[in-house]
Amino acid sequence: MNHVTHSHDFPACCQPDNGASLGINATLQAPISPDGTPVLNEQYTVPARCGRAVRLKAGQTIRIVNTHGTQVCDTWLFNTEDMSEFLSMEHARAHCNRIIPKPGDALFSNRRRAIGTLVTDTSPGVHDTLMAACDLHRYTNLGVEGYHDSCADNMRLALQAIGLRAREVPQPFNLWMNIPVSADYTVQWLPPVSKAGDYVEIRAEMDVIVVMSACPQDIVPINDLNPVEVTFSIHA
Repeated sequence: MNHVTHSHDFPACCQPDNGASLGINATLQAPISPDGTPVLNEQYTVPARCGRAVRLKAGQTIRIVNTHGTQVCDTWLFNTEDMSEFLSMEHARAHCNRIIPKPGDALFSNRRRAIGTLVTDTSPGVHDTLMAACDLHRYTNLGVEGYHDSCADNMRLALQAIGLRAREVPQPFNLWMNIPVSADYTVQWLPPVSKAGDYVEIRAEMDVIVVMSACPQDIVPINDLNPVEVTFSIHA
């Protein structure tokens, strides 16, 4: 029997877009509810290496907690009424005139309107808006053979678990990911500088689906080489 060893051996079922996962993990079997509707103020977990999706009404706030202080959480916002509109970091950067948003900054969609607002950040404020979500091809390039969990698949599977699908994997807001840019414009891949219990709060400016991935990266040290869980809750 031939063993699958390369990411291109995991076809996305010949889909005409980038919405199909290249593998399966526990994300698909464990949504917070059948359609992603939360119980307000209840704490939920995004397990290590997995993803979760949750519905927010306009005006509600999601608190995402870096439980151990060492974990990156890739985060996406999609317009509930039209998933082709989503948080776009390239548009957000142009709007707030900085690489990393600060509390009070609107988070713009790909249609250049506020889809969310970063309300609170108890961490040192070191996040990433430059790097694409890790995917199976990224791990192949890093020397991994066979399937590896990824943030891209976690996003796809978290949406699938609540009956939704996006046609692409947008650039995520990589919470707590530490990618310093040097004077010569090179970058480094370093562990987070946040501490256990640090959190961010994002207010929905329209009805949105928030998707989170407790990043499974264990080849470069952005999660201190040890992916762990994060938690979240929704507040009125």
